[in-house]
Amino acid sequence: MTLKELSKTELEAMSYDDIAQMVLTESNKQMKINELFKQVCDLLGLSENEFVEKLPAFFEVLSTDQRFIMLENGLWDLKKKHAIKVVIDTDEEEEEELMEEDESLLEDDTEEEKDIYSEEEETDDIDSDDDLKDLVIIDEEEEANGIV
Repeated sequence: MTLKELSKTELEAMSYDDIAQMVLTESNKQMKINELFKQVCDLLGLSENEFVEKLPAFFEVLSTDQRFIMLENGLWDLKKKHAIKVVIDTDEEEEEELMEEDESLLEDDTEEEKDIYSEEEETDDIDSDDDLKDLVIIDEEEEANGIV
């Protein structure tokens, strides 16, 4: 059944998204949301104020309804008219290379950590007298008076 064959009472019994689906099917073209909803409002005899008030709710309905798709240029159409391209990368060599890189990075990090915390370095490179030569001890009274 086409939109022209439906009576106003039949149209009023339909949801906005069902009417929009029929509009898109019969016109066989993509539409901006305001153009699509304007046609729905015209079919139902809604006023300009009702159009403005209900447009955001109509957008929400189209956004959540799986029958519709918003295209990159802001036009709306029926999803069944558009194929969704899914690319699955099965290049195992590239994946193995990435895994090897990740493993080598992890190995480098653990080696650096070992070097930093090595006991040999602590005893060989650190002279405990040199660490304390610049140490100044002040009491609370000196600190309160700003004497440093």
